[in-house]
Amino acid sequence: MNPVLLTIIIIIAALALLLLFLIFPALRRHKGRAMFEGKCIAHRGLHGTDNGIVPENSLAAFRRAAEKGYPIETDIHLTKDGRVAVFHDDDLKRMCGDARKPEELTLAELKELRLSGTEERIPSLEELLAEVDGAVPLLIEFKCTDLKTCGALCEAAAGILDGYRGGYAIQSFFPFVLRWYRRHRPGVMRGQLSTGFYRESFPRKLAGALLFNAFGRPDFVSYDIKNKNNVFFRLCTLLGAMPLGWTFRDRADFEKARKRYKGYIFENEETIS
Repeated sequence: MNPVLLTIIIIIAALALLLLFLIFPALRRHKGRAMFEGKCIAHRGLHGTDNGIVPENSLAAFRRAAEKGYPIETDIHLTKDGRVAVFHDDDLKRMCGDARKPEELTLAELKELRLSGTEERIPSLEELLAEVDGAVPLLIEFKCTDLKTCGALCEAAAGILDGYRGGYAIQSFFPFVLRWYRRHRPGVMRGQLSTGFYRESFPRKLAGALLFNAFGRPDFVSYDIKNKNNVFFRLCTLLGAMPLGWTFRDRADFEKARKRYKGYIFENEETIS
C-alpha cells in the first residue's frame, strides 16, 4: 500500500476514535430514564395566561403541572448567601423588572421581588421540593458559568436533593456540572444540554458538537429541536444517550420533530393535545 495513503487512513481512523471518545455518553442505561421517556415535560412548570397570569418557575406553575401529572423542567441559581433559588434568566429584568443577577442578591432579597407583576415570588429549591413532594419527576437545570460558581451550586443543591424522596435528574449546558455529579453523586441521572451554536465562539461550537461529553458522560442529551438533524446529536443518541427535545411551543413543531426524541419539553398544553 502507498505509504501516504496508509498514513492518511491511520490519521482518519485516529480522528474517528478520538471523536467517539469525546462524544460517547454513559455506558449505563440509567433506570431513571423511565421518568421522562415518552413523557411531555412542562417547561418551567405549567405557566401561561389561560387562567390568569401564572408565571414561569413559580410555585403556582409547579402546582398546576403536578396536578396534571406532567414532569417538571426547572432551573436553579446560587444566591449571594449560598442558597439555591429557582429561576431561569441570567438577570431579573424580564421577570421582575430588576437588572441585577440572582447571584448578586440573597434569597431574602430575591423574595422581596414579584414574578411578572403577580404575588408569586421566586421559590427556593426547598420550596419547590415541598410543593411537588414527589408527585412528578423533576428535571433540574443548573445555571452557572464558571468552575467556582458551578461547584458551589452543585454542592448546595446536592445537599438539599440528597434528602428528597421524589424522582429527579440534573442537566446543564456547562459540562463541569455533569463532571461534578459523575464524581460526587454518580447515582443521579445527568444530562447534557446543548444546541447547534453554529454562529457562536469556538468553545460553544464544541459544546454544540457534544465534544465535552468525556467530562460528564451524560445519560441523556437535551437538544434544541431547531437543530434536530445535527450530526453530533444524532451520533450521540445512536451511541446510547436518551434524547430529550426542547422547547416544543406549537403543535406543528411537536408533530414535525417528536420522532427524534424520547421526551418532550413543552410550553402550552395545546402543543401536545
